[in-house]
Amino acid sequence: TTFTNPIKNPNGSDPFIVYDGGYYYLLTTTWTNITRATTVTGLKTATPKVVWTDSTSTRCCNVWAPEIHKIGSTWYLYYTAGQSADLGLQRSHVLQGGSTPWNSYSYKGQLKATNAPDAWSIDGTVLTVSGANYFVFSSFNDAGLQSLYIAPMTNAYTLGARSLLSTPTASWEKVGAPVNEGPSALYKNGAIYLAFSASYCWTSSYSLGLLKYNGGTVTSASSWTKSGPVFTSANGNYGPGHNGFFTSPDG
Repeated sequence: TTFTNPIKNPNGSDPFIVYDGGYYYLLTTTWTNITRATTVTGLKTATPKVVWTDSTSTRCCNVWAPEIHKIGSTWYLYYTAGQSADLGLQRSHVLQGGSTPWNSYSYKGQLKATNAPDAWSIDGTVLTVSGANYFVFSSFNDAGLQSLYIAPMTNAYTLGARSLLSTPTASWEKVGAPVNEGPSALYKNGAIYLAFSASYCWTSSYSLGLLKYNGGTVTSASSWTKSGPVFTSANGNYGPGHNGFFTSPDG
């Protein structure tokens, strides 16, 4: 398909696109809105559909980084939300949908790792390895560094114990603040990767790194190799971060 950027302006941060049933579906950090169109270009002018609003004080506000993933025959919408006045209360949540991304959604619950059930948690995504699903998200490690964690999923809304996957240690991961966030899975030619965002998002040094799965225990950091940055500010585009990957109809 042919298109020109930007696809969404303004409010195009944390983009997630999936192609299903003849439609491209776009979600960004604009509450829990979904836009769909039969072409990527059509997403520019299509009317967004509000699929969820919430007045519950613990998850009413600061809704970030929504993503939809099909688990079994059902679509689920994963997102970050918290209270209006304190970003330290951000948590990961999930809505249950139907057989298509355009169906209605209902609140299913907060994603809680069994060994850190109420930890700060943002930017969650679903990683699939050998038929098993894992929830990958950003949280703070014991040293107070914003890092990537991974937890096995018992089902679409229940997690096991979390494990530390990646910590910001390289210079390109620490500009403005040491940060690893915004994980996004990529499957290509039999290889499995996790792209992620590094450094503080309000700087032009916000960039993308890459974790490559080398086999072995998926939840072990030693099974992954980090490289980066793979995308940085260039050619008038600044602070590339929290990307997404999607497959077009031709694969």
